[in-house]
Amino acid sequence: MSTESIEEFKIEVRSFIEANLAPELRVGNRKDLPKKQLGKWIQALGARGWITPEWPKEYGGGGLDRKHAAAMKGEFKAVRAPMVSSFGTSMLGPTLLQFGTDEQKLEFLPAISKHEVKWCQGYSEPGAGSDLASLQTRAVLEGDEYVVTGQKIWTTGADKADWIFCLVRTDPEASKHDGISFILFPMHQDGVEVSPLNLIDGTAEFSQVFFDGARAQAKHVVGPVNGGWTVAKRLLQHERSTDGGSEGGLSGAQKESYVDVVKREVGLENGVLADPVLRQRLAAQEQEAKALSLTMRRAGEEARAGQTARDIGSLGKFKWANMVKSEQDIVMLAHGTQGLGWEGPGFEQTELERTRAWLTTRADSIWGGTNEIQMNVIAKRVLQIPE
Repeated sequence: MSTESIEEFKIEVRSFIEANLAPELRVGNRKDLPKKQLGKWIQALGARGWITPEWPKEYGGGGLDRKHAAAMKGEFKAVRAPMVSSFGTSMLGPTLLQFGTDEQKLEFLPAISKHEVKWCQGYSEPGAGSDLASLQTRAVLEGDEYVVTGQKIWTTGADKADWIFCLVRTDPEASKHDGISFILFPMHQDGVEVSPLNLIDGTAEFSQVFFDGARAQAKHVVGPVNGGWTVAKRLLQHERSTDGGSEGGLSGAQKESYVDVVKREVGLENGVLADPVLRQRLAAQEQEAKALSLTMRRAGEEARAGQTARDIGSLGKFKWANMVKSEQDIVMLAHGTQGLGWEGPGFEQTELERTRAWLTTRADSIWGGTNEIQMNVIAKRVLQIPE
């Protein structure tokens, strides 16, 4: 826990930025950041514990309180420093802090906090998407290991991941929610096959993963055996809170905010946006963003206070998904036909990237729980509407 005043701490953060953040990186989260400079920045953050600033120092975190962590993030945002986040830091790590054994925390959290291990999420299956508890991937105990057989799909980054946190059925005779365990195991082993899936935007960030005798150590079950559904739901709350707390922004190699793009493409008249319809859309979008930010701050306070019964994260995910899609719709309207290029002459590279960014956001209301599922959760757990 830091004893410095906030202003003293901000000066420390600015000094750290000047010493470690290359000018080429001061452009936000872009896909074309120079790898060498980015690697040095990540290494410096990890050594300071600032990839996971609020985690305890014994697990590689910064040991900061919420106010100092917020001040740090504010300084990073002011210079458009790339933020380092992953499935490990935003989803698995917080879940391990709550449900993991001391041995599991010491084994996995320090590497996560230094961004040294890449994780992927083994949840959805071809027959278990929105109805996740219907999953059929099996794990059978043999000695001190589980043998895993089955299939996962829509697994982001599986082709690059070192480890997977995976939901498996360990008791096929139990009710579908009661026979599930949450287990960790390496991806680079016999019995794991990864097949990337081509997406509408031309990328292949998702994969289908096949398990045929993959091995997982029994000591790497997180939470009780057959009690993984509770762990899985808590992780989803972390995921949805992270998504809902995101600030949006154009995907891909973009230096400008969506507001900057619209202003440039449409132009200003007497200091205001020339197109009154887009001007109204931008104003409404900014109001929604502010409301979402305040709501997710409240969700964070409830989570810190241990109030997890109301899943406000689902509300955040629902609103965020719609807002990101709307944001990209506004950009496409500002570009007109120049926002619909795919390849060939007549389009700049940035215009082609925006087309793909727009297509990418069509999936935001599907992954992490569809909008329909989020509305059900909001009705039951936030609004507490009786069935």
